[in-house]
Amino acid sequence: MITILGLGPGGAHLLTREAWDILNASRRIYLRTRRHPTVAELPPHLDLQDFDALYERGARFEDVYAEIAERVIAAAQASPEGVVYAVPGHPLVGETSVYLIMKRARDLSIPIRLVAGLSFIEPSLERLAASDAGVGDPLDGLQLCDGLALAAMHHPPLNPDQPALIAQVYSRAVAADLKLTLMNQYPPLHEVWVVREGASPRTTTLAALDHSDEFDHLTSLYLPPLPRAGSFEALQETVAHLRAPEGCPWDREQTHQSLRSTLLEEAYEVLAAIDADDLDALREELGDLLLNVVMQAQIATESETFRMGDVIADLIAKLRRRHPHVFGDAVANTAEQVVANWNAIKQQEKGRQARSVLDGIPHALPALAQAQKMARRAEQAGFRWNSHDERLAKVREELEEVINARDPGHRAEEFGDLIFTIADWADGYGIDIEAAARVANQKFARRFRRLEQLAQARGLSLSEMSSEAKRTLWQQAKDDDALYAGD
Repeated sequence: MITILGLGPGGAHLLTREAWDILNASRRIYLRTRRHPTVAELPPHLDLQDFDALYERGARFEDVYAEIAERVIAAAQASPEGVVYAVPGHPLVGETSVYLIMKRARDLSIPIRLVAGLSFIEPSLERLAASDAGVGDPLDGLQLCDGLALAAMHHPPLNPDQPALIAQVYSRAVAADLKLTLMNQYPPLHEVWVVREGASPRTTTLAALDHSDEFDHLTSLYLPPLPRAGSFEALQETVAHLRAPEGCPWDREQTHQSLRSTLLEEAYEVLAAIDADDLDALREELGDLLLNVVMQAQIATESETFRMGDVIADLIAKLRRRHPHVFGDAVANTAEQVVANWNAIKQQEKGRQARSVLDGIPHALPALAQAQKMARRAEQAGFRWNSHDERLAKVREELEEVINARDPGHRAEEFGDLIFTIADWADGYGIDIEAAARVANQKFARRFRRLEQLAQARGLSLSEMSSEAKRTLWQQAKDDDALYAGD
């Protein structure tokens, strides 16, 4: 028999009557840690055994909890009368070792008795309620998290529209790591509350969370929601509402096919914002693009084809599968090695040994981007030029064929070959030909508009100007553009 007992969140006055009776009737108690206010007030006859030395080794917490579980199991197997294992708070709240013990005991048919204790949740809520934190009913979306687990992550698995109570922020070092994780979702100046045993909650900003040493093993963090809805769940709810019978007539009529042009248009708007280096526009356009993604997933949900969770789960699995150097044992020290591994894994996934390396290139890609992607795939398969000079010679060859074309149809064909070869030439230098073409288009538009302004200011008509006059005006437009655009 293993009795797992909760010591509550503070002094002995917070122990349950059942827990106190068991403690008085026991001879030996195994403590996960002595660092708890109740320990000093336990019955004096008790033989107290703790596992604090395991923490001091500097091992991973997962390994510490696993060893604690094995030792408690071994003690129970060696003791006919059973053992008592005591943990802070409630045994089933934030106690990994308890769950490991319960699983192992179940496998070995060792009986388990759980003795409840007051968890850290209730006193934390009491302190927050007495402050200006504005905490509400925990059933109204309060999220409970382990600070050590969050601190080991890169992005917090939290809904920022709901409050969160984070336990075990037991040191300044944990707070520092936790801050970095949380700031991947929350702004640096977001207000948070530090909740400690025997003290009033203190408010600070997320950025300044680790600027003090007032952390101990009973410290928690209360994270209020963001001031306006910003979660993926809120976006899904909004889109689902728009598609609902009481929603928007236009949104209800949309299909996968009807949204194709909108999706493409929004993707180009994102590219335009990137090309303009306009981060405000990029934020807005990414939102418009995301709306299309969520709308497509919602339409699929309604037809029971797939759900957003399926889309995300497939993507996560693919990313992990194709990054074995991050999530596995493979080694890739350069970007080139990463790409090579990625392509090899893709071929294995799709069983593409008997298929073309050009398979999978989207037909809807812009022609220049499609040409460059085809040339790159062919080169990766071994069909490559040996130098830039060879690429340039091919460009000149195609240019001659355009010049010597027999008729308009032949000339159009040769122009296509020339453009494809130029795309391949650019790829040899690592130039994104589609992006370069967009930049050139934008540059021409700026200069031509400037030319129009100059002509209008001088009372000139472009259609009536001589070629020499237009060249002079164009050069001035270029000079003006270079002055203001740094080109």
